[in-house]
Amino acid sequence: MSQPQPSPQPSSVTISVQQLIDTFHQLYYKIGHDRRGTWQETFWMGVQTEKCPLDMWVYQELLHSIRPQLIIETGTRHGGSAVFFCHLCDLLGGGEVVTVDVNQPDRPPQHPRLTYLTGSSTDESIVRQVRDRAAGKSPVMLILDSDHRRDHVLAEMRAYHDLVTPGSYLIVEDSNVNGHPVWPDFGPGPMEAIEQFMRENGDFHIDKVCEKFLLTFNPSGFLRKKDSR
Repeated sequence: MSQPQPSPQPSSVTISVQQLIDTFHQLYYKIGHDRRGTWQETFWMGVQTEKCPLDMWVYQELLHSIRPQLIIETGTRHGGSAVFFCHLCDLLGGGEVVTVDVNQPDRPPQHPRLTYLTGSSTDESIVRQVRDRAAGKSPVMLILDSDHRRDHVLAEMRAYHDLVTPGSYLIVEDSNVNGHPVWPDFGPGPMEAIEQFMRENGDFHIDKVCEKFLLTFNPSGFLRKKDSR
């Protein structure tokens, strides 16, 4: 008579929801065609964006809610996100986009709502031009996506944060680098800039609702300006 076999024991290895999300996030940065990460293979109307589609959906929701007259973007790259914002403004019936970079794209997308400024986002002349364009406009939204080193991001936040109108957003992109959870060897970056900025500025709070789709390239990066009342 055969002996009964012991029941298989449950594995002692467990994985948390956050570990699962982080693992997928890391794969998103490593796996793609031609040895590029999937994040590099995202396009809007044929123009490379290098953004997470879930974050782009959050942008759509924010723009619909806030209806910004002006969106300030630092870090043009290929121009995909700038023209994406312009197309959303078309659907909403208003708004314009100013995008800043040290270099213009090789083939910059064109749109009547879109203005390119060429130069460092922290250069005094660029800051002055952006301020001139923001004068008298409300609501104003700010999106930082240029040089991701901590000191540069923090300088941008200090230079532009007061242009964000109450109830609107200062969004710091790619706070996922330096091990949050990707590119652990990047060095202090946007996340560390956010931490320092929040220690010295009480006008904003981190809106975790904007991370509701679980995967975001901008953890703790959606900063909503408090209402003035």
